Amino acid sequence: MKLQRLDDAIEASHRALAAIIRGDLEPFMALYSDADDITIGNPFGPFAIGRDATRAAGTRAASNYRDGEIVGFDRIATHEADTLACVVEVERFSVRLANATEQASVALRVTSLYRRDADGWRLVHRHADPITSVQPAQSVARATQA
Repeated sequence: MKLQRLDDAIEASHRALAAIIRGDLEPFMALYSDADDITIGNPFGPFAIGRDATRAAGTRAASNYRDGEIVGFDRIATHEADTLACVVEVERFSVRLANATEQASVALRVTSLYRRDADGWRLVHRHADPITSVQPAQSVARATQA
């Protein structure tokens, strides 16, 4: 997939999100660079490094989603240089999570890094988490398990 313009890569990532919230990871993996230095961080586990680990983390994420529908994207910032770009967005969608019967509204804070290579702009890092509002200071601490 040759995405010569950054805006085309961003639009392709929006279409790929529509697929992943229906349980289909493949359009998202097609956006990633073929290099083995790619990374992902999502709400379902720790950071993954490399193609195999990124695919495994993406598969876990996709398995949690069913019957998803995109609500919208809020672009916060775009930073573009010659060969590297950073896009910050809030992604909003409704989806059935895991085995739930009801649709849930989801908003994710997302940072995506793209690198321009011979095939155009390719995803090299994606981080998504559900923090889209002010949180109390205590929210960064986790209770220790006995």
